[in-house]
Amino acid sequence: MSEHIVKSYDAEQERIRDEVLRMGEIAVSQLEAALDVVERRDDRAAERVIVNDEAIDTLENTTSHDVMQLALRGPMARDLRVILAALRIPTDIERIGDYAANVAKRSKALNALPPVPHTSGLRPLGQLAARQVRDALAAYKASDADEALQVRERDAELDVAYTALFRELLTYMMEDPRNITPCTHLLFMAKNLERIGDHATNIAENVWFLVRGEQPLPPRSKADDTNTTSKV
Repeated sequence: MSEHIVKSYDAEQERIRDEVLRMGEIAVSQLEAALDVVERRDDRAAERVIVNDEAIDTLENTTSHDVMQLALRGPMARDLRVILAALRIPTDIERIGDYAANVAKRSKALNALPPVPHTSGLRPLGQLAARQVRDALAAYKASDADEALQVRERDAELDVAYTALFRELLTYMMEDPRNITPCTHLLFMAKNLERIGDHATNIAENVWFLVRGEQPLPPRSKADDTNTTSKV
């Protein structure tokens, strides 16, 4: 393979990586905007978050097409891992964008109800999720397996925060039936944020595969206890 072809192939890999990172940044911005509209009770801003989700979907389709074109150019083993990561990571980013849009949709339902103080618990959980996504994308940008492993291990921290908020909201619902409807919306929103953390973990695991190949990942503990009702 000539030097010119090699340089062209490397440049195309970098372009696709930057495309994936841009998609990821849009998804994180969507998440942060969704958290803002929940606190501001702003239906118009929530609608913008929902509509902007289409931009992430479009970028995923474009990236998938570009990656498949790259794959047709006869990649080697390391290149195949680059291609697989560039196919898998946008799928997780697209789901992150979907969950951010879901939070915005639920915020509109909340806005139709009297304000409740319990929404304040969403922001810390959302900030943890956003940090996880940003750090996973940074690991992808730098091809840093160690940073990716740290992101994966920190998912337990997000699970603990989600479980605490889940139990708090259930307590509010049991204390006063008037809290049931708003807290149900908040439970769904919290679950969306927890799932965003799971997708950040998926990105981190794909970075590990990209860098380390088939080297097994160490075991990871999960700290989501929301299926254990006896502790409520």
